Amino acid sequence: MNRKPIAQVEPVEMKHEGFKGMFARYLWTAIDGCPHYAMRIMEFEPGGHTSYHSHLEEHEFYFLEGEAAYVDGEGNQITVSPGDGIYCPPDEPHQIKNVGSTRMKMICTIPILPGGDGKTPAPRSGA
Repeated sequence: MNRKPIAQVEPVEMKHEGFKGMFARYLWTAIDGCPHYAMRIMEFEPGGHTSYHSHLEEHEFYFLEGEAAYVDGEGNQITVSPGDGIYCPPDEPHQIKNVGSTRMKMICTIPILPGGDGKTPAPRSGA
């Protein structure tokens, strides 16, 4: 059994193209000895968002606080509330936005695929 208080996990600002005001706290990854699944706490400043993107890993999102919107694979923006969960299949384009005036937090879990580490997406074949 391992225990790690989230307050001890430093937030990392996501500086990828198209990201704004988003920070990740990598609670459990391959580096922590978790070979199959990663858990991250994502925090968004007001107006913060990810890019509209896709990757090999499925994602499970659970929204903890704040006002969020999820943009799905067809470009539909869906309002999300604390207590809501969303499953995003592999390779489905998506975007997360903070549409409120306070910080938004969510849990994001992903499988750790070959070549992945739970922090960055697994490489695509031929990449």
